[in-house]
Amino acid sequence: MSVTAAMVKELREKTGAGMMDCKKALAETNGDMEAAIDWLRAKGIAKADKKSGRTAAEGLIGIVSGGVKAVVVEINSETDFVARNEAFQELVRGVANVALTTDGSVEAIAAANYPATGKSVDETIKDAIATIGENMTLRRAALLKVEDGVVATYIHNAAGDGIGKLGVLVALKSIGDKEVLFSVGRQIAMHIAATNPLAIRADEVDAAVAERERNVFIEQSRASGKPDNIIEKMVEGRMRKFFEEVALLSQAFVMNPEITVGQAVKDAEKLAGAPIEVTGMARLLLGEGVEKEESDFAAEVAAVAKG
Repeated sequence: MSVTAAMVKELREKTGAGMMDCKKALAETNGDMEAAIDWLRAKGIAKADKKSGRTAAEGLIGIVSGGVKAVVVEINSETDFVARNEAFQELVRGVANVALTTDGSVEAIAAANYPATGKSVDETIKDAIATIGENMTLRRAALLKVEDGVVATYIHNAAGDGIGKLGVLVALKSIGDKEVLFSVGRQIAMHIAATNPLAIRADEVDAAVAERERNVFIEQSRASGKPDNIIEKMVEGRMRKFFEEVALLSQAFVMNPEITVGQAVKDAEKLAGAPIEVTGMARLLLGEGVEKEESDFAAEVAAVAKG
């Protein structure tokens, strides 16, 4: 029998599986709804998608470097226990390697072929969900590249080679000595891991963020009761301080607080034998921005005890 849109919609609502998966399941079972559900379960698709509503805020960050380009990906799981699973760790490394061959967008990575399985990354993750039994998501990714220079990397709280809880990329454009570039690049990446700058340069800080800070400073300064011309000077001074604190190149260098990151780059130019320009940075902290579900274990046990 022919598969209708209404049938696909009904199966999707019952299983949570994707539209194309539902259409294929109905085609394979000649439109039998219950058989289609069983087909999806047998393939692990329904099982995986039923878990997709569960919060996945643990997991790992994976990084792969290709010299003039590097990529960082975040794959989440529900528990840290799964993040310590060797199969999951290999999955993160594998996805990061695949990501290096794409434009770095989540969509492109998900659709790319995963060599070890011959399936897409998205399908491979779904298979892993069915096998391991937890929800997993390819949440974020970033790719940086330069024509001349290096993209340095740093993994904090490493759980193994190229995987950890916090990953940083720094792109340095230069024709200088690569060894020097990688060395200073790694130091800057470690600095970014520690300070989480909002932008590379002060004029690149998001205008909305800067305006919000300015408004806060204005209100705080008005509370002093000083005249408007004095308040204006106070606000400008606090804004200069704000930009120094949030822009990478003007921050005090973690490795040597006596100088700024910008000065550290200038100093490295002498060793590299050529100018160095910081052209990009990316910092992914595991689970950042994900609202974790808090459970009251004692309340759960009490509820079960009451029947």
